[in-house]
Amino acid sequence: MIKKILITGGAGFIGSHVVRHFINKYPDYMIINLDKLTYAGNLANLTDIEDEANYKFIKGDIVDEGFINKLFENENFDAVIHLAAESHVDRSITNPLEFVMTNVVGTVNLLNAAKNYWVGNYSNKLFYHVSTDEVYGALGEAGMFTEETNYDPHSPYSASKASSDHFVRAYQDTYGLNTVISNCSNNYGSYHFPEKLIPLAINNIKNNKPVPIYGKGENVRDWLWVEDHARAIDVIFHEATPGTTYNIGGHNEWKNIDLVYLLCKIMDKKLQREPGTSEKLLTFVTDRAGHDLRYAIDSSKLQNELGWKPSLQFEEGLEKTVDWYLSNEEWLNNVTTGNYQSYYADQYSNR
Repeated sequence: MIKKILITGGAGFIGSHVVRHFINKYPDYMIINLDKLTYAGNLANLTDIEDEANYKFIKGDIVDEGFINKLFENENFDAVIHLAAESHVDRSITNPLEFVMTNVVGTVNLLNAAKNYWVGNYSNKLFYHVSTDEVYGALGEAGMFTEETNYDPHSPYSASKASSDHFVRAYQDTYGLNTVISNCSNNYGSYHFPEKLIPLAINNIKNNKPVPIYGKGENVRDWLWVEDHARAIDVIFHEATPGTTYNIGGHNEWKNIDLVYLLCKIMDKKLQREPGTSEKLLTFVTDRAGHDLRYAIDSSKLQNELGWKPSLQFEEGLEKTVDWYLSNEEWLNNVTTGNYQSYYADQYSNR
């Protein structure tokens, strides 16, 4: 029997990698990609698989309850992999209500639709919620987040994701809906929207523009190759026991400043510039509010129970990422200029 899977946010950075992974690996699955095509959603991320027989794109907003209910009624999904979210911390500080609507209300709309349309057949259905390590708050110089770490969100973004996590668990406990949750560390790789640190730095260095560094650049993040994340989601989707949570991390802790120095060296080499040229572009700016000092994920539960492990160390993955951006200048230019938005807005305006 063909499984029909709804993947929300499938035109975004992580979502597009998950869609591509499932399309290519599981030709007997029907993958429905639901995306609102906000600034972070870009169908150019999926041009290589858009004509596959087991793929369909639907434009829509998870905040629209009526639309979501009709979608579930029409499509008869077997499972949901929920990635659609507002995800940029700075934007959440400026407009927290937008994050509440998408990340909390949108998630509850999906949960309600799943609960109502799967009623009486929960045992063969699954709601998989993809979340973030930021729900755990911040770490000191030692220790790592585990699945038992208490929630302590510090930004409107992380608070909205923490709330959605709690709703997912509540629907399992209250209604018997089969759910799993994963909390991942910072992702990096191809198709990453260039407001985030790594693609922003690559693009600015390439164009000889200042590279902003918050504070002193002492904040530490655990970096996860996005294709490793897609593999982890695959394993959890197929193997996890309902009601469980798994942390996904790359075991690649880097201070932001050290990461950017490494990136500068790679860029100087790739662009055939004198060593140290790119470092002159670094510009230290006022730290943002609620900026957590350190994140680090302990993914040993996922590795020990389900056999997943990261495939790349950060230095190798970062070089692959640089190569991709330098080889895909048209994609990057269309995103930085905003041209991709007008193209897809016209294409789907009458659908």
